[in-house]
Amino acid sequence: MKVIFTCGGTAGHVNPALALAGLMKRRMPEAEILFVGANRGMERRLVEQAGYPFQSVEISGFHRSLSPKELVYNLQSLHHYFTAPHEAKKLLEEFRPDLVVGTGGYASYPMIRSAAAMGIPTAVHESNAIPGLTTKLLEPYAGVIMVGFEDCRKNYHDPEKVRVTGTPVRGEFFTLSRAEAKERLGMDDGKPLVLSFWGSLGAREMNIQMADFITEELKTCRFHHIHGAGTYGIPRINRILGERNIDLGRQILVEVREYIYDMPTVMRAADLVLCRAGASTISELTALGAAAIIVPSPNVANNHQEKNARVLADHGAAELILEAESSGERLLGETRAILSDEGRRLQMEQRMAALGVPDANQRIYETVMGLLR
Repeated sequence: MKVIFTCGGTAGHVNPALALAGLMKRRMPEAEILFVGANRGMERRLVEQAGYPFQSVEISGFHRSLSPKELVYNLQSLHHYFTAPHEAKKLLEEFRPDLVVGTGGYASYPMIRSAAAMGIPTAVHESNAIPGLTTKLLEPYAGVIMVGFEDCRKNYHDPEKVRVTGTPVRGEFFTLSRAEAKERLGMDDGKPLVLSFWGSLGAREMNIQMADFITEELKTCRFHHIHGAGTYGIPRINRILGERNIDLGRQILVEVREYIYDMPTVMRAADLVLCRAGASTISELTALGAAAIIVPSPNVANNHQEKNARVLADHGAAELILEAESSGERLLGETRAILSDEGRRLQMEQRMAALGVPDANQRIYETVMGLLR
């Protein structure tokens, strides 16, 4: 059996494909798998690190700016729009897959559309609550569309084509109980743990707010707090705290890291998570049943993070705060309110878990294999 996975742009698009590819190889060691993505995307690095072959098609999105530089970029993108299908067809003819699965990103469009035209079974997985542009364009050509929540079904023209499969989460998130995770972190003293992170690079505005959060938090120190500041955020937050004569090296309960490398353990241990609303983060929150305060990024296409967050907030699983309305003081107030109301926090956890699909990988596998049968 031969399968092409086509994806890219963000880790939220690539990781579901890698998870499904891994399951396929465990079930069918003889399966041949090829990943196809864009030339300039992060997908090549992630895929090759996972040990799969990767080929590219030359395709890019369009920018809204009318500056001369962006106009040139858009003209190049328009050229790629017409040439990418020929590249995709050539790849399909050479590899001759039995199935093509797209999980988002511009490269998915020419691959899925060309495969459908050649009579090859196709499937699309959409990690976000609201379909992105690529998924919208591919709906007529996909044999099936897989989504994370039942609420997503209404966003498609043909709901009968939609399957609620959830979004895969790495197995490391499920190896420990909360108590075991806290013990591993050395935070099993009965105090709650708050986890905050705003992306691997670190959102400028949110790290400024977290500096205010930590400044006030240290006046009482009623809970453990691990904050992932990100690559660009760590010097900024350290500088602000240093100007306030705050030495985190002398603090026991507050820990600021550049990056949280043991995220499965830390998120599993957390009693409350403060974060963005990217597709991967949403799937991890729902899989673990973690109560959350979410401040979606306002700087993403189609405002999809706010739409992701509203699904959780509408179900009572998370508190949603828009960045323009957020502040360190408000975030700390909401954090204290949730941690001081055990009934409310537990209810948020239960409602978050009810939205999760623990067997998402298996559901996706059965769905795509059903196309072959």
